[in-house]
Amino acid sequence: MRGTLIAASTLLAVLLTGCSPDSPEETGSEEKEPKEPKAAVAQLQNADGDRVGTATLTETENGVDIHLKAMDLESGEHGFHIHETGTCQPPDFQSAGGHFNPEDKAHGKNNPDGSHAGDLPNLEIQSGGTGELKVTAKGTTLGPGDHSLLKKDGTALVIHEDPDDLKTDPAGDAGDRIACGVVKEK
Repeated sequence: MRGTLIAASTLLAVLLTGCSPDSPEETGSEEKEPKEPKAAVAQLQNADGDRVGTATLTETENGVDIHLKAMDLESGEHGFHIHETGTCQPPDFQSAGGHFNPEDKAHGKNNPDGSHAGDLPNLEIQSGGTGELKVTAKGTTLGPGDHSLLKKDGTALVIHEDPDDLKTDPAGDAGDRIACGVVKEK
């Protein structure tokens, strides 16, 4: 009888320990591995096929962070935009289409009817031919949907010859396209 009592007590202790509210299954506090943010990259080339920049793109809660490092470009301000098609055929890069604009808005942050999701600040190139820009493309994603920079037809990052005036439709009078890079999942 004593052996049966000890066995029953041991079984009860095991069952109670397994049902303890401290177990991760019961509390939902099981540590989950953090998700890696979605990331993409674009290698920008000029009309001669020379690499003139690299952009890394990372999805955040506020949109897609873009970090562009440019080189071998003329000094001064240059328009910089996300374009609607992931194709960069030199010499004029017209294959990239217009600005990425899933909400059909006007161009430029200074336009009362703007701005496109693809409108970004001007890129400042220093006298040595290099420049760097960190910006968040608000309202964009690297996930699925209409606002995705990795949509079926892709998107491209384009640097223009002149500065963007941030208000004139459709492209801010930024001039010719001098560099282009297709956005690709990393």
